[in-house]
Amino acid sequence: MAALLLLTAAASAPPPPGPTVDLSITGLRSTKGQLLVCLTANPKAFPDCSKDKASVRMVVKAANAGQFTVTAPADGTYAVAVVHDENGNNKMDMALFMPREGFGFSRNPAIGMGPPKFNSASFAVSGEAHQAIKMKYML
Repeated sequence: MAALLLLTAAASAPPPPGPTVDLSITGLRSTKGQLLVCLTANPKAFPDCSKDKASVRMVVKAANAGQFTVTAPADGTYAVAVVHDENGNNKMDMALFMPREGFGFSRNPAIGMGPPKFNSASFAVSGEAHQAIKMKYML
């Protein structure tokens, strides 16, 4: 009977959490609004996670955004994009072709014309990973 209970408990136990990515965010120009965080393994969906149903998206209050953890679906190669949505409208505001709000990417790649490619922001995730992201502001 006890063995049956143990088997039932083991069968109904939640699966172990996936690998984690600890993110530290620096360079926020204010604590207003929120951070829109995107973790994706799909190069075609970077940095716009809305094109990737398997991506991990989360919203973090800017006032609490110094350090937090994102759980990845599985081990693999990922890239992170962060937007400082200062006005809380859940999108990056643009002025002509320039971002009006802050942004940052894993591995802090150099920014030229447009966002970086997935390869320049990607990193391996297996168990635990850490990324320190420095926010950038164009305006």
